[in-house]
Amino acid sequence: MAARQHFCIASATALTLLGSSAMLPLTAIAAYPDRPVRLVLPFPPGGPSDIVARMVSQRLGEGLGQQVVVDNRGGAAGVIAVDIVKNATPDGYTILQATVGTMSINPSLFPKLAYIPLRDFAPVSLLTETPYVFVINPKLAAKSVAELVAYAKARPRQLNIGSGGVGTGNHLSGELLKLSAGIDAVHVPYKGSGIAMNDLMAGQIHMMFVNLLPATPHVKAGRLRALGISSAKRSAAAPQIPTIAESGFPGFSSTSWHGIVVPVKAPAAVVTRLHSELAKITHAAEFTKRLEVQGTDVIGSTPEAFRKVITDEAAKWDKVIRTAGIKAE
Repeated sequence: MAARQHFCIASATALTLLGSSAMLPLTAIAAYPDRPVRLVLPFPPGGPSDIVARMVSQRLGEGLGQQVVVDNRGGAAGVIAVDIVKNATPDGYTILQATVGTMSINPSLFPKLAYIPLRDFAPVSLLTETPYVFVINPKLAAKSVAELVAYAKARPRQLNIGSGGVGTGNHLSGELLKLSAGIDAVHVPYKGSGIAMNDLMAGQIHMMFVNLLPATPHVKAGRLRALGISSAKRSAAAPQIPTIAESGFPGFSSTSWHGIVVPVKAPAAVVTRLHSELAKITHAAEFTKRLEVQGTDVIGSTPEAFRKVITDEAAKWDKVIRTAGIKAE
């Protein structure tokens, strides 16, 4: 329940935002931006999140008329990056590419977290979401999520479900499926999803949630069988795969999403300017198409809608974490 309490502060945050412009000279706000902007990313270079950040930074820089520099600060479940932005001057020159982990999972996973997302940050826009694909070893007879669930229910604790580690997105997706479907499968954490996927293909584990892009070649080659997509809607990159929600588990949704947030005391005018430029980016067909081939869906949102996403996701993952008894390692 602690996470829910942390996130039920929308009114206080809004009042803080409205009064924040007084903290900076009006001339500085009007001139924004007059120097490069720093986009802090809580992941190292090269991964899917980095691809999103660099595509966004290029286009955002063009819109703002200033360079937007990606600053990769991976580690500590994103806490390092979050702390950098939280403690930065709230002038819009240091912004955070927020994730479901940093905004909606960490508060329940880490009881002594040094930040509270909607107390310390103002949402600007949800950008993208990347679904997971639920895959099984093809030696299992199941051809659908419903068949797999029935198979698992008849064999409590005889099947195992892998993940890239405790508290990762694919781990929590598995726990959400177990909770939604009422199955009892043994979680097997690995030090990385790639290692887990190799063991899945070798038959050492039975099932797992993986990112769509790396799984696709193995699905096409018959080394894995894809049963369902974890997002609420089918993925544009694999529209032939049904969602888990439409496979008998309505409401099921688990994605890795990204959005932009700024320190909560950033001027409202800065938030408005950033949101305006980000909206242009997320509505651009070329941007959407380039990310779709990566298995990522472009979303876009108002600051208010993004705030609701953060809040709703926090409540959902808090329930999963508490029910499964997940403890951060």
